[in-house]
Amino acid sequence: MNTRGQLRNGTWRRDVTPDLPLHGAVAKQPWKHGQLTLLLARLPRGILSGTIHNRFTLIGEELLIARSRRLELIPPYLFGEISAIKRKAIAEGRDVIDLGIGDPDQPTPSSIIDALNSAAHDPSTHRYDETNAGWEPFLEAAATWMKRRFDVDIDPLTEAMLLIGSKEGLAHLAWSYIDEGDVTLCPDPAYTVYKVNTLLAGGEPYAMPLLEENGFLPDLNAIPDDILKRTKILWLNYPNNPTGATATLDFYRDAVAFARKHNLLLVNDAAYADVYYDVAPPSVLQVEGAKDVAIELHSLSKMYNMTGWRIGFAVGCAEAIATLNKLKSNLDSKQFPAVSLAAAHALLHTDNRPTLELYRRRRDILVKGLNELGWKVSSPEAAIYIWARVPQGHTSASFARMLLEKADVNVIPGSGYGEHGEGYVRMSLTVMGDKNGERIQEAVARIAKVL
Repeated sequence: MNTRGQLRNGTWRRDVTPDLPLHGAVAKQPWKHGQLTLLLARLPRGILSGTIHNRFTLIGEELLIARSRRLELIPPYLFGEISAIKRKAIAEGRDVIDLGIGDPDQPTPSSIIDALNSAAHDPSTHRYDETNAGWEPFLEAAATWMKRRFDVDIDPLTEAMLLIGSKEGLAHLAWSYIDEGDVTLCPDPAYTVYKVNTLLAGGEPYAMPLLEENGFLPDLNAIPDDILKRTKILWLNYPNNPTGATATLDFYRDAVAFARKHNLLLVNDAAYADVYYDVAPPSVLQVEGAKDVAIELHSLSKMYNMTGWRIGFAVGCAEAIATLNKLKSNLDSKQFPAVSLAAAHALLHTDNRPTLELYRRRRDILVKGLNELGWKVSSPEAAIYIWARVPQGHTSASFARMLLEKADVNVIPGSGYGEHGEGYVRMSLTVMGDKNGERIQEAVARIAKVL
């Protein structure tokens, strides 16, 4: 086969003229889409070795460079239909109350912005962060915060590292440890990063059901031995997204013992650890000996309304920190040092209780309102979500669609977080435009009209 081509506007275009016999005939003309499809289907794989198979994708009359097959492992975007309905409603000028996105609607505290402004005027922050694991004042602040918040001692030089948000840290931990055939234990329902990056790294996610009757804690003793023999990572997430559940120190003790017994790395995604209303949730690192088997990830996104700033940290097992750092040092150049210094200021000096008190008012209004409509919704002790069962006769998706189409209220179908999220919806307490709970009250009133 003779091929001639060039790159035009980012697309690899080829004129393909076969000079190979096809059932005794020799074709000598350019081939169009249907003919080329037939040609590729009939040519032996060996002839196409390294030329078409796994290198090009046929779209229309164009041959495009084929994308990696691992991307096919990413599940379809389950919220696509809901997002399309929301966009259409907004375009039509309808007043949509969005209880979907878990993104703080309050601004970053002004003292943090002032700290960023001051740090950004320091020329020493304008260059690469060439430290080993992150700007040292930030890591020292993270260690100080862990001591003050949990009474956990952290060595900032060996047991802590900066993350560009906890999401990338979670993903890169999977890439740092998982090979083809390895298993990770993933909570279900859950933030999708654990499962997706296990798949992308070539591993197999094993679902641990989070059931209401168990307080949305996994039953570690129910995991089969044949699964445990291939498992490397135990993913936990408390306070939990999407359920709002919290873990006790006793549960963490059992989880650490379980990880030690089965030679697992315990990864606790603690992005909501400082978003609580009364009782402060514990850290897995408070368990004696936890740093031998556990690493915990924290984010400033929800703690200080800093989702766009992209900064967090990992603390715990020194070996896991070093392993993660080996990968990350080949992928990124850490965060802008001025952001690191502003984040250090946040950890050391900022109290974000005014935002948490606003969340509390919204939580109380929403839980009370839903329960008055006949729901049995528990009031979460932490995080920013209400996890509510859908009415009988609905699936998660059908109920979310109905609320959006008939009440202009957007919620997230629980099925998007896994098989065991079916039958629930997630409602976020972060509502743009709400001052003191009035938009939450309006959402409850709208829901009442369509039930």
